[in-house]
Amino acid sequence: MEHSEHRHQESHASHGHHEHEQQERHEHHQQHSPGASWRTAAQATLHCLTGCAIGEVLGMVVGTAAGLSNAGTVVVSIALAFVFGYALTMRGVLRAGLPVRQALKVALAADTVSIAVMELIDNTVMVGVPGAMDAGLPQALFWISLAVSLVLAFALTTPVNRWMIGRGKGHAVVHAYH
Repeated sequence: MEHSEHRHQESHASHGHHEHEQQERHEHHQQHSPGASWRTAAQATLHCLTGCAIGEVLGMVVGTAAGLSNAGTVVVSIALAFVFGYALTMRGVLRAGLPVRQALKVALAADTVSIAVMELIDNTVMVGVPGAMDAGLPQALFWISLAVSLVLAFALTTPVNRWMIGRGKGHAVVHAYH
């Protein structure tokens, strides 16, 4: 009898611990909702920028090395930025135990607007800097323009992410899985 009471107490303590973790997650999410901090927005943007930058750089390198037109290079860069951006988010969400289909839905909800804004900004800069898209990979103009485009994308997307997180959208949907 004593052994079964001990199991019941352990089970109850474990259940209480699980409820406490869920409450902490909920409170953590609420802290970021009504007025998301700039720090939270910057972290979300940096996370998004990581995937975007991998895809953007790879796309620019592939497009330039393959001699694609500027439009072709931009299309490849945008496609790869979305692929890598979603993949990085899905990696974390899958680790939290979500099935692939649900993880994809979370990634789409979390990253689509952020990636789209970043891609609009960094590709506008790349196309707008005279000679940047036509510069070869060994030329500093290509790399400096690309670096500046990513810095500007980060700076201009952070307020967008702050606004979205403050309304429970964008990266706010991922916080429950961290």
